[in-house]
Amino acid sequence: MMESTGGPYLNTAAVTSPVGIARLLQMTFGCTTFSLVAHQGGFSAAYGTFCMFVWTFCFAVTVFIITCEFTHLHSCLSISWGNFTAAFAMLATLMSVTAAVIYPLYFVQLGCYPIGCEVRDFRIAASVFAGLLFVAYAAEVFLTRAKPGQVTSYMATVSGLLKIVQAFVACIIFGALVNDSQHSKYVATQWCVAVYSFCFVVTVVVVAFSVTGKTALLCFPFERSVVVYTFGAVLLYVSAAVIWPVFCFDSKYGSPQRPGLCAKGRCPWDSQLVIAIFTYVNLLLYVVDLAYSQRIRFVSHL
Repeated sequence: MMESTGGPYLNTAAVTSPVGIARLLQMTFGCTTFSLVAHQGGFSAAYGTFCMFVWTFCFAVTVFIITCEFTHLHSCLSISWGNFTAAFAMLATLMSVTAAVIYPLYFVQLGCYPIGCEVRDFRIAASVFAGLLFVAYAAEVFLTRAKPGQVTSYMATVSGLLKIVQAFVACIIFGALVNDSQHSKYVATQWCVAVYSFCFVVTVVVVAFSVTGKTALLCFPFERSVVVYTFGAVLLYVSAAVIWPVFCFDSKYGSPQRPGLCAKGRCPWDSQLVIAIFTYVNLLLYVVDLAYSQRIRFVSHL
């Protein structure tokens, strides 16, 4: 005869709570989306491959999260589960909205020629479910975000969520940098690349320490260090926000207007413009992060 020495083995709240329902919808919409594309919608080139990666990756991690929470297996993992799920939800939101924009932009058309009406319909359906997938992940971020006065995981706070967005924006900048941006033309623009790289690496390290729950093992106050780093990142991005446009769009160093002979998709000026825009986006994110980081306290064990 077996004795019950603890609570139930299965956590039904993992699939019946609002967050659990959102995750079930994520799993359903994600599976439906990449199934429609793989079956008949089709994809090609780097853009299509990226979209398929996003949908399959997010689906796999969501299934893993649901399984771990439903079976209580997450308690056996040596990570901060609250930080992990909050960070992934934010990352999945950003990745899914990107795929939801890219796929219809490059693969959906109103007419049937030359792909055929059946393929067109599958692509439209996949685009609709890709949009629903984004909504489902955004709903989880909304449901699990930190409320005023609530003790919660750092990655669920505004500052923690912004760390994910900052890293994601930095990846967009890196993508534009490698697309013939001519960033090595001047020492000043190389400085900007160093700023983007340094801030990206440190931001990823902050997220990694939070997710692994190892902040308490450090020999220095992690909370204060993150605030100091965020202030430093603001200063660094201010310098990049001034230097990059000057050395790319001033007539002395670059071109104020897009060259007429620049090929679409392979124009350095376009890449430089994208970098300039997202430099200002990340600068704003770091400023907001610095403002919010004054009002939170780290909790590494949630």
